[in-house]
Amino acid sequence: MTYVVSESCIKCKYTDCVEVCPVDCFREGPNFLVIDPDECIDCTLCVAECPVEAIYAEDDLPESMRQFIALNAELAKMWKPIVEKHDASADADEWSKVKDKLRFLER
Repeated sequence: MTYVVSESCIKCKYTDCVEVCPVDCFREGPNFLVIDPDECIDCTLCVAECPVEAIYAEDDLPESMRQFIALNAELAKMWKPIVEKHDASADADEWSKVKDKLRFLER
């Protein structure tokens, strides 16, 4: 089982999770983070660090967000690793309250 970054991360992109990952499995896109399923060791450390609760165990992902399993795998192959925390976007707090953000995902 791997962990998956879900919709809540879109346009927020807090990077607290990156700092605790022992295997550097996070990848960074323009306005979203993903977890490389081939690198994730299922340690769970990132889950507690996410301020918007965007990270789920694959088996615990709500049915409405199941497409994020494939999306994380696909984008992890395209995006570069992120290994250090940086500031979230200036409007991250406002975006953290928005629902149905998939349409705002930038590839």
